[in-house]
Amino acid sequence: MFIKNYLDDPITNKIRFAKEFVKFNERCFVRLLGDMRSYNFVIDITPDIEDFQYRIRPIDFDQQSYEGRKNLYLPQFFKENYAFVELCRQFLNKDSIEQYQTEERTLMAFRVASSRFRLMELLNIMAKDQISNPKKLAQLKSELAEYFHAPIFEKSKSMGQVVKRQLKQTLQKNLMLIQKNLGKFED
Repeated sequence: MFIKNYLDDPITNKIRFAKEFVKFNERCFVRLLGDMRSYNFVIDITPDIEDFQYRIRPIDFDQQSYEGRKNLYLPQFFKENYAFVELCRQFLNKDSIEQYQTEERTLMAFRVASSRFRLMELLNIMAKDQISNPKKLAQLKSELAEYFHAPIFEKSKSMGQVVKRQLKQTLQKNLMLIQKNLGKFED
């Protein structure tokens, strides 16, 4: 609906929206939230003093930590999201995209740090549950190990362990920076 009714509207800030799509793509990949085609998320438009803020929010979670293919956790690869990908190509360069990905990882790292006990409890429960099938688990472990050049993914025995490893893999640098900076404030 956003693509049809708002994307080409002159008041839509395409640069801000492209930035949000990059961040959404990053959030989905870090959390292993799959199948985020344009009909499985909503776009929250909030007016602010200067313009509009955009926030993409998932509304369908049945494919979270279930799929075997790594690219199914990246909304940029779904044909239904092609218009959003084209916006990113048109308005953002590689450095900007990397900056927005880093910003989003930093925000997620803050959330992980502030709720680490609840998160660990949830991840430990996920690690014991069979939330995907063995074939998909094996495929995702292999693809993530290759993508990150991190064979440790192959040691995961459940999808919950893969999610835990994924969070650590993608947010570790940001978490270390947060801890380092918090140490400066405490001194």
